[in-house]
Amino acid sequence: MNNAPDSSPLAANANGMLFVASDVEPADEADFNRWYDREHVEERVRIPGFLSGARYFSLEGGRKYLGLYRTESLAVFGSPGYRAAFEKQTPWSLANLDRMRQPIRRVCAVRAVTGFGSGSHAVVLPLAVTGDVEALVARAAAVGRQLAEQPGFVQSYLLAPDTALSTPLPREATEGRVLQPMLVIETSSADAARTARTAAAAALDADPAAGWLLALGWKLSAAELN
Repeated sequence: MNNAPDSSPLAANANGMLFVASDVEPADEADFNRWYDREHVEERVRIPGFLSGARYFSLEGGRKYLGLYRTESLAVFGSPGYRAAFEKQTPWSLANLDRMRQPIRRVCAVRAVTGFGSGSHAVVLPLAVTGDVEALVARAAAVGRQLAEQPGFVQSYLLAPDTALSTPLPREATEGRVLQPMLVIETSSADAARTARTAAAAALDADPAAGWLLALGWKLSAAELN
């Protein structure tokens, strides 16, 4: 496995990532999951510039549902295709966006990428907001190299939120809203994810109890739709 990290100082060629997490009332979950699985993921991945969409389900911490959508760049979120999809939601989308509870929407640059592939489990570790993003990128890359030596490691990357692009969802609280950077670690097992969460939190001065542990539900790549 090639574990060389992304060291581009300005992240000119960084992928983008749409991060959407939420809880849902039990009575709404069946339709919410049908919408996500039968319409929403495919609809988003078909937007030009989107590379993949994946659904995760929380095992420990965070929100119950997480969607991660990787794009060619942050510029995709200002493209006509994305604006059309975002501004002209289907009736099914509008109904289920309104069902989200405590939603979190972030549009991020994907930095400090180490490894490749998709793991069966993932950790999302929130980090402290910093004014020196490039220093955090360097630290995240160093942590990725350390994690890559552990059994079960698949990939790690830093999500650096873009303030202008990370507009909130309809039910997302805006008062006191903090756009924290997040380290994502993908692994091949839940135990490997827990071990990686502990190690990464210690290296990055983060609280391991704040790190989410999630299981991958399914993933769709744009190449599969061509």
